[in-house]
Amino acid sequence: MESFTERALTIIQSIPEGKVMTYGQIARIAGSPRGARQVVRILHSMSKKYQLPWHRVINSKGEIGLKEDDLFHVQKLSLESEGIKFTKDNKVNLDVYLHHPEGQK
Repeated sequence: MESFTERALTIIQSIPEGKVMTYGQIARIAGSPRGARQVVRILHSMSKKYQLPWHRVINSKGEIGLKEDDLFHVQKLSLESEGIKFTKDNKVNLDVYLHHPEGQK
């Protein structure tokens, strides 16, 4: 059986260009509904090694979770380059851009 980390990596790798998923959504689909912080750790420690599209993962409010100014802007510009539009208050409309892997809502 696959571990939570392996399932989360597969889910993150499958997020298509122009779509986002939330930390909690990934955790729930990977089998740990309360594992959002673990998803954060996976992204932090494994993004380079597995070439994860880390910029496509945001919080449940539709906001970029990074507080560091430079990284915030890198993530925002990366999402905008894929066609994702932000509201005036720097949020992504999850009704429009949230990715639902097959069979998951």
